[in-house]
Amino acid sequence: MENSSHNTSFILSAYGGTGRIRYFCFTITLILYVGIIVANSFLIAVISVERTLHEPMYLFLCALSANELYGSTALFPSLLVNILSDVQEISKVNCFIQIFCLHTYGSIEFSNLAVMSYDRYVSICYPLDYNRIMTLDKACVFLIFIWFFSMVRFAITLTLSVRLPLCGNIIEKVYCDNYSIVKLACTDTTVNNIYGLFTLFLSVGLHLLLIFYSYTEILRICLNSPRQSQIKAFNTCITHIVSLVNFSVGCLLEVIQSRLNMSHIPSEVRVALSLYFLIFPPLLNPIIYGLRITTIRTTFKKLRYCTIQLNDCAKHNI
Repeated sequence: MENSSHNTSFILSAYGGTGRIRYFCFTITLILYVGIIVANSFLIAVISVERTLHEPMYLFLCALSANELYGSTALFPSLLVNILSDVQEISKVNCFIQIFCLHTYGSIEFSNLAVMSYDRYVSICYPLDYNRIMTLDKACVFLIFIWFFSMVRFAITLTLSVRLPLCGNIIEKVYCDNYSIVKLACTDTTVNNIYGLFTLFLSVGLHLLLIFYSYTEILRICLNSPRQSQIKAFNTCITHIVSLVNFSVGCLLEVIQSRLNMSHIPSEVRVALSLYFLIFPPLLNPIIYGLRITTIRTTFKKLRYCTIQLNDCAKHNI
């Protein structure tokens, strides 16, 4: 196969079916993007404004929303432009930037959810020592490490991918990802694969162990607790469990869609599977947490009441 590393762009071939309904697809995509921005920005604003929410649990939640804004911004602008374009392509530079952003988004999201499970474990299993064990300073250190580790890890991944000579420039997706680039390589990719498996163990394996340990201990404590304590623990954990399952299902669908031969499945379904973890967790998480956590609901009502009062005052002054 001819070496095509001199190409300056990649063709994103999965947009093939949007030609007839491109404006409908554009409208739906734009609504989703605006919804993600508004929901996550509002949640960050509520947590920032309300001093009673300046606790580790809400700091992790705020970081989760910030990461979802980061990941969505890496995807949606390119998605919107390509939906309306006659030729769906992306420059090599922008493609590798998108790969870095989307992969770090996924890593940070899962790491954040893992740390949140540990926070719930400390809160339920050691309630009297929670404020001593889980301080704001310690939570900040956790978050800084998560972002730094994810950035460094995928900077190395990207460096290994950039050096590969490529024998094609067609990516069978609506966005760039590292596995698609590695599949185009004209040379041996053993180093990439070994490093990929190593980082997969670090980012997924260790986090799964932390999540499994946290919820095993929570379950053990709950089984030996009064029913009222069990209900309280359930209400504390359910939002995190829903978020974790939602993101994990999305990642699993993306892996299945990328690694297995799914040519027998309609392209629209394959695109939907690959986009799930980039759309639904950022859209649903702020809604789930906003509806389930009483403190956030109460703060929202207070802010809405203040806004109404300010509007009434402005009308009277006019």
